[in-house]
Amino acid sequence: MNKEQKGNLGKFSADKEVNKEAVMHQLEKDAIIERQLRFQDLLISISTTYINSDLSDIDALIKKSLKQIGKFVGADRSYIFSYDFVNKVCSNTYEWCANKIEPEIDNLQNIPTDFITYWVDAHKQGEAFYVEDVSLLPEDGELGLRAILEPQGIKSLITIPKIKNKELIGFIGFDSVHKINKYQDKEKEILFVFANMLVNVIQRKENEEQIQAQEKKKEELLKNLSLQNEALSEYAQLVSHDLKAPLINIHTLIRWFIDDHSSDLLDENAMKPLHQVMFNVEKMDFLIKGILDYSTIDTLVAEDTSVDLNIVLNEIVQTLLIPAHITVSIQKNLPTLQGNVWKFKQVFQNLIQNAIVYNDKEKGLIEVGCTAKGEFFVKDNGMGIKSDYFKRIFKVFTKLESTSLSSGIGLSIVKKIVNFYDGTIWLESEVGVGSTFYFTFNRK
Repeated sequence: MNKEQKGNLGKFSADKEVNKEAVMHQLEKDAIIERQLRFQDLLISISTTYINSDLSDIDALIKKSLKQIGKFVGADRSYIFSYDFVNKVCSNTYEWCANKIEPEIDNLQNIPTDFITYWVDAHKQGEAFYVEDVSLLPEDGELGLRAILEPQGIKSLITIPKIKNKELIGFIGFDSVHKINKYQDKEKEILFVFANMLVNVIQRKENEEQIQAQEKKKEELLKNLSLQNEALSEYAQLVSHDLKAPLINIHTLIRWFIDDHSSDLLDENAMKPLHQVMFNVEKMDFLIKGILDYSTIDTLVAEDTSVDLNIVLNEIVQTLLIPAHITVSIQKNLPTLQGNVWKFKQVFQNLIQNAIVYNDKEKGLIEVGCTAKGEFFVKDNGMGIKSDYFKRIFKVFTKLESTSLSSGIGLSIVKKIVNFYDGTIWLESEVGVGSTFYFTFNRK
């Protein structure tokens, strides 16, 4: 072989080595890309599981995902820590260990953050803390990082911060015990995505727990309210009975006395105090009835029915004592509502009664009807109400004057029933001209 042939052969061998290295390099790149794609697929699978789960067993889901990610990256232990910066500690909350790897979760509770300042500082910057080879860490004393990691048999580790609403709340970590583990930049990025997923799923669990706690508290409040309403109803009925009995006796005795002595023994001045007592006894009776009606509105249990307001208003007009100088005009073809007939009757009856009591005209007129918008109204040409009283008149025991038999509860009952049906009530009034009460029923 001549010199030229030897030169060509050397060049061919060199080119062959270059091509071999290029092929190997390409295969290595392909393997890395293929691994990253599988890692992404795993993450998508875990994410899908989180999304489709009702989170009734969040602990099992998190532990399963720690195992899946840990095995994929070749770690021997994966875990989640929570930071408590108020008390300057951190604690291990979840952990997965490979076969023959001792768990450390019980030993890693309330660890002072001063022991791990290296990775706390990194996490606060939103960065991973990665130690490829623990044996290369400096010997910085028994409380140093190397002194903490080596007794656990850790050769490599990486920790990724968990951040919620721009606040550092903890980290996920992966320990390698059997061998030194290298993490590519793309793998670190995927681990950051996994950390965010954990934050979201834990946040979702916290939200659901808060909702459940609120629902439980709501149920307890409703139960207590129901018991209180029941007790109030029983108390109101008891008080009503106990108060009414002596009132009836007083009323009867005074009536007998007046009937027996009015014609011969007592003059008009002597009778006047007795009539005043009778008036106040009747007033007290109205007050007791009003309190009883007001206290039993919410506790009244009756099946809802179709209520024809034309029939209801007709019954009210027939049963009320309407003075001869007052005319009550009822609009025809009023709607039929779904609800409790007693409640609807109370609303119209109290408003009409109120319009009668406070009508000072020689010819009083009360109109009852419904607008095209579905707003009911009771209109009168009575005394009218100052605007300052518009809100106050719906409060219990509020009256425009104290000389009538009104209990001051009628309008309170009306508002309570309207509220029960998710409706609204308001009025328009002009002193000396009259008032119009408008109201709606929206529920059912």
